[in-house]
Amino acid sequence: MISVASSATAVLIGYIAGGTSKIRVGSGGIMLPNHSPLIVAEQFGTLASIYPGRIDLGLGRAPGTDQVTAKAIRGENFETVHSFPRDVRQLQLLFSNENSANEVRAIPGEGLDIPIWILGSSTDSAKLAAAMGLPYAFASHFAPAYFQSAIDIYRQNFKPSEYLAEPYVMACVNVVAADTDAEANYLATSVQQFFMGVVTGKRDLLPPPVENMANVWTVYEEAAVKQMLRYSFIGGPETIERDLRSFIDDTKVNEIMATSHIFEHTAKLRSYELFAKAFNQS
Repeated sequence: MISVASSATAVLIGYIAGGTSKIRVGSGGIMLPNHSPLIVAEQFGTLASIYPGRIDLGLGRAPGTDQVTAKAIRGENFETVHSFPRDVRQLQLLFSNENSANEVRAIPGEGLDIPIWILGSSTDSAKLAAAMGLPYAFASHFAPAYFQSAIDIYRQNFKPSEYLAEPYVMACVNVVAADTDAEANYLATSVQQFFMGVVTGKRDLLPPPVENMANVWTVYEEAAVKQMLRYSFIGGPETIERDLRSFIDDTKVNEIMATSHIFEHTAKLRSYELFAKAFNQS
């Protein structure tokens, strides 16, 4: 994707973990059908050995790209998406101490406690996460239509496992926080233009904000973008805190992942600062 540095996830995780000392760093995520479970186990086993207790592994079943690129990645293994449940179990085995007697081993990786998350943007992933007793992270920042039904299915069908006793849900949401509502709404025109590119198929680098989106999109594009941005928190501190509290009360999510498509870097840092403060008060 032209505006997302997502091609070498394990490399980026190592860079971020190496530049920090306390925060957990995870993948959001590794599209497992694009990779061999053994390679993923070796990469994340290496990361967890260098940064113990700080690495999480989020796994998705989608290609994460278009079909032409997916075929270039997978070659003859184009139908590996159907092997996703089996590949997740293979990863769990490779990380386990019990695998030490097997011929194929992930070293480093074997015997390490690396939390595995199931990522999703549909109800299929919810069923798998529930059946395997794993934490579930949903991409509500771009697939809001399935969010509520997916987490309901996950919670209703959850089976406790050695990894997790109760359902645990993370929601990914869009966040544009600023010192005032007016400033946040102005900054948010960047993410609106970004999603307009998704809707129209004309993707480009994240654009700077504009004063008036009426000069940029049609009424149909506006409706489509606003539907995709349903789970977005845009505003000043009071607005963010109020909307966030309402969202948590309604959905009972355990954790939130915030993505902020903000053009100017210092404004993005300020957005994260304000959102963290609002989250801690909600």
